[in-house]
Amino acid sequence: MSRFRLDPFVLALLATVGVATLLPASGEVAAGFGTATTVAVGVLFFLYGARLSTEEALDGLRHWRLHAVVLAATFVLFPLFGLALCLLPASVLPPELAAGVLFLAVLPSTVQSSIAFTSIARGNVAAAICAASLSNLAGVVLTPLLVALLLAGDGAGVDGSAVLGIVLRLLAPFVAGQLARRWIGGWITRKSAPLKLFDRGSILLVVYTAFSAGMTEGIWHRLDAGRLAVLVAVCGVLLAAVLAATGWSAKLLGFARADRITLVFCGSKKSLASGLPMATVLFGPAQVGLIVLPLMLFHQVQLIVCATLARRYARDASPAGDLVPA
Repeated sequence: MSRFRLDPFVLALLATVGVATLLPASGEVAAGFGTATTVAVGVLFFLYGARLSTEEALDGLRHWRLHAVVLAATFVLFPLFGLALCLLPASVLPPELAAGVLFLAVLPSTVQSSIAFTSIARGNVAAAICAASLSNLAGVVLTPLLVALLLAGDGAGVDGSAVLGIVLRLLAPFVAGQLARRWIGGWITRKSAPLKLFDRGSILLVVYTAFSAGMTEGIWHRLDAGRLAVLVAVCGVLLAAVLAATGWSAKLLGFARADRITLVFCGSKKSLASGLPMATVLFGPAQVGLIVLPLMLFHQVQLIVCATLARRYARDASPAGDLVPA
């Protein structure tokens, strides 16, 4: 049962949702949390920019075919599957949850879990680092563009103020972090543990603010256990479809087994750490709670499934550490 253990961070997220449900912020308190969230999101994206090594990502471009396929899986294949799921009738997948599924589908890949699962499965870890970094670098620009293109009618505006918000709250801090990396990169590496706590604390703040707004607007009265179960099933179908498509594509394109593992794990992930802050910028306060719910559920599903898959890949490796040909 240990492989199906809940991620402690997911438990913290669920606890935060519970607190927001019982004690939602409102009035001036909510305004204060909103300001704190805006500041936290800016700091988060500054730290994301400072952590990601542009040099490593660019140096890894010799595996350009692999990285191109990972990016295609993340920003083309996933959105296409998301659009297909949005064709489900509203009685199965209500419009607000369908918008959340589509938002999930346009997010960048994770960094830490993609690399960790690739390492466990004895895949190409160096390529995973480059692919995940490139995905996040591209996601800062591509995710808002895809949201504007696919979700313009779901509270994600495309007017001048929305563009300015994206630039000031996401892109500018990220670029500033990239520029500052040469001076603070070493410090960030040394202080990874406390900064990780800040990351997660900031995300919990985002979740509390978003779900408080949802409670204030009364949106949770439209969500019951049955629809939650359907949403979990939808997340499972989406992940299974992408895992199958990336695995099949990797074999079709003739990648070595280690590279196939990298493609499967980097191409099938979606970043909770990037997605939650982005949602606060791209959607109105009343929509954010339900928009991020599919992402939170997908995060746990991908951890359980990919942990099991990584162990299976590792068992298929030879005692010497080389991968047995598939």
